[in-house]
Amino acid sequence: MPMAQRHRSPLIFSAGLIPAERAAIVFSCRPGPTGAFVSDIFREIDEELRRDNLRQLWSRYGRYIVVFALLVLLAAGGVVAWRDHQLSERRAQAMRYASALPLIREGKDSEAAKVFAAIAQEGGGYGTLASFEEAELLAKSGDRKAAVAAYDRIADTAGLDPVFRQLATLLSVMQGMPDSDPRSVIDRLAPLTSTGNPWRSTALELTAAARLQAGDKDGALEAYKSLADDLGAPQGTRARAAEQAAALAS
Repeated sequence: MPMAQRHRSPLIFSAGLIPAERAAIVFSCRPGPTGAFVSDIFREIDEELRRDNLRQLWSRYGRYIVVFALLVLLAAGGVVAWRDHQLSERRAQAMRYASALPLIREGKDSEAAKVFAAIAQEGGGYGTLASFEEAELLAKSGDRKAAVAAYDRIADTAGLDPVFRQLATLLSVMQGMPDSDPRSVIDRLAPLTSTGNPWRSTALELTAAARLQAGDKDGALEAYKSLADDLGAPQGTRARAAEQAAALAS
């Protein structure tokens, strides 16, 4: 074989290959062991390729990454600012609510009612408390219709805890009972008389009174007996129910 052909090594045919392939051909032709030296070379080539890929990715998508990071920071800042605003509003509500309580003690119910009505319009925890205070002051003033309307607004508030809505229903029935149809009273109180309801004892006592008002003596007696035997009811309520049951049974 001619010398020129014998020395035409694989290096000649390595043109156009990627650096890692050319390196492999070169070191495959080197005499002797390559060992750690070859490993270091390949590691450097791989790191260079990774850097090139990262630079390409950054040049292509870097602006989007920066914009996304800014949006995340702005959103987080907005959430923090909104929470601070809500906290400030609640503190202001608390101070106004507390300022209205001394007015009641001073006998300035109409002024207190105005403050509570304003707070009630704003919603929130103190708004709910203010709604109850406003309704109670209306009832105290003798305006039962306005008190019933105020309690009904609370009972119809979507998203409010069912316990508070049921309490508002109970208080509305109590205020409007003298002028209401007994059957409607019984129907409104029916959901509150179920076992486990926190307002069951009061609702059952009012139901018994409504049945008696409607002329349903047997139904009233049954309700009073059930209430008298209810170990979860307050002792005073059970005692009254037992007295009423004894009176109806005689």
